[in-house]
Amino acid sequence: MSFKENLKSELEFQDIKVKELAVRSGISRRTIDQYLSTAAKMPSAENAVKIAKVLGVSVEYLVTGKPAESSDETLSQEFHLFQKYRQFIRKMDSLPSNARECMEFFVSKLGNNAD
Repeated sequence: MSFKENLKSELEFQDIKVKELAVRSGISRRTIDQYLSTAAKMPSAENAVKIAKVLGVSVEYLVTGKPAESSDETLSQEFHLFQKYRQFIRKMDSLPSNARECMEFFVSKLGNNAD
């Protein structure tokens, strides 16, 4: 996938609007729109780093769609899991504490049944 496709996908995945990314990264909305346009202008290294920091991903991930290579295979696997369940984690974190505790209990019981 291209930078444009990865950026668009990540924005949708995290439910972040272009305007919000522009504000948080300090990059103009017009410039970000150019990265997402049909012509798909590639960002400078500096802007790619700013975007990656706001999105909490690596520049390599935005460019290639794959997490940065790690010598630690476990870290790479955990990164994939985090990417997959990031939205769920955020929703869980936003629940009231009693609802979150209930969900944590339920999930822990599911884990025990999987053994």
